[in-house]
Amino acid sequence: MEDLPGAALAEIMKRITRTSDLSSLSLVSKRLYTIDAEHRSTIRVGRGLWPAKEALLTLCSRFSNLRKVEINYHDWTRGDGNQIDNQGLLTLSTCCPLLTDLILSFCYYIDDSGLAYLTDCKKLVSLRLNSAKNITSSGLLVVAIGCKNLSGLHLINCNKISGNPEWLKYLGSDGSLEELVVKNCGGISQYDLLLFGPGWMKLQRFVFEVSNLYNILRLRDPSFVANYQHSYDFCCKSLKDLRLRGIATVEEIGLRSLLGKSKSLQILCLHFVLGLTDSDMITLSQNCSNLKSISLQLEPVLGVGPQRRVFRMPLTDVSLKALALGCRMLQIVELAVYSRHTPYPEIGFSQEGLATLFQSCPIRELVLCGANIFDDEVMKALSSAQFLETLKLMDCNQITDAGMRLLANSSSLVNLTLQDCRGFTDDGVSEVVRARNLDSLIVQGCRVSWKAVKGAAKSVRYDHNCPVYGRLSRSSMISTLD
Repeated sequence: MEDLPGAALAEIMKRITRTSDLSSLSLVSKRLYTIDAEHRSTIRVGRGLWPAKEALLTLCSRFSNLRKVEINYHDWTRGDGNQIDNQGLLTLSTCCPLLTDLILSFCYYIDDSGLAYLTDCKKLVSLRLNSAKNITSSGLLVVAIGCKNLSGLHLINCNKISGNPEWLKYLGSDGSLEELVVKNCGGISQYDLLLFGPGWMKLQRFVFEVSNLYNILRLRDPSFVANYQHSYDFCCKSLKDLRLRGIATVEEIGLRSLLGKSKSLQILCLHFVLGLTDSDMITLSQNCSNLKSISLQLEPVLGVGPQRRVFRMPLTDVSLKALALGCRMLQIVELAVYSRHTPYPEIGFSQEGLATLFQSCPIRELVLCGANIFDDEVMKALSSAQFLETLKLMDCNQITDAGMRLLANSSSLVNLTLQDCRGFTDDGVSEVVRARNLDSLIVQGCRVSWKAVKGAAKSVRYDHNCPVYGRLSRSSMISTLD
């Protein structure tokens, strides 16, 4: 090792990704210790950093070329010692001039004063704040003004950020942000985010999630005018990835207006968007011809039938046919239904609608999930999906052995996941695995035995029990796009 050129040793060190391995290797010789110090660009610290202030200073002094730093105090207790505080951010800004990416998670001792030190990090490009409970709008405004190169901002569970949205207006007027993620920040509403203004022009990825929908229902769009079909004055020509969860657009347009303004959109997640209709999908199909991935997680809405109240799906075949007509590049589709209601809702998607989508778009990955609305008729539609490689069925209890046998005709299928589906047995699954040369097979919580799946694919995962039973909860639904 001592005879190797320095460049060769540096290349070896770069290929070692585990921090523990790097630390062990650097102890072999002083030369390796020095090379590690010169080339280490990323560190992740947290509860094991003690005493926090002194240990961070030592690390930053040793690794002078740090570009990415993550400070994570998840599951921290007072018995773990003091956390890094505002002085820790002063140390980073002073000792890490090359810092571009900073992640602060569960850092309870850091507040707006600490964020002010980040203005000295002239190369800072990405800032992620997770459960930073003492950060307010004032601190974000200081960062927005001082960090001129900031292109990515993540705010997760930061509930003190409320009131004055000047930080958002400033970031929008500057127009440098390319990624904005806001999750479960109770003081930030969808109407605050519309104040981003010119910033929408450059934004490429936008995520907004609400944890408490009922609080959002009390909010109203200040620019809404009754009986006036207005539009918001901004353009999202660069937006490629849009993910909305838990927002309500019952009377107002709100963030739903993005569907008609994002002509470059490639990835779309709409999860439990209250007020979503077929008209929105038509708007989407008319404006987003580049769409490649879509995830729709839906909850039935209460309506009135001829004789009684009924629960209906907010989207129908009209949406599927619109996507088939306007989004011919779709490759990844997730259709998931969550229902707390009995009886089950009226079926929104039929064999005809799904067949139209499969015949018009090169669907390669498909997830069907929940509420017993997917049955053997849907499996007939799947037989027309000639490009389908990956299929995941979750909580589809109306699919029987007859429906499963239809998968034997799916010529491209190589990856199959069956989770919490109680309608089929060994007979149906066995016929599929005999006909298809599967790369992977996952069976969880189904009425299928280990004998039926053993050796049925290159990779097999089997669990007779499943953490999810019956109708899936919102938290159990995992998007194929994440």
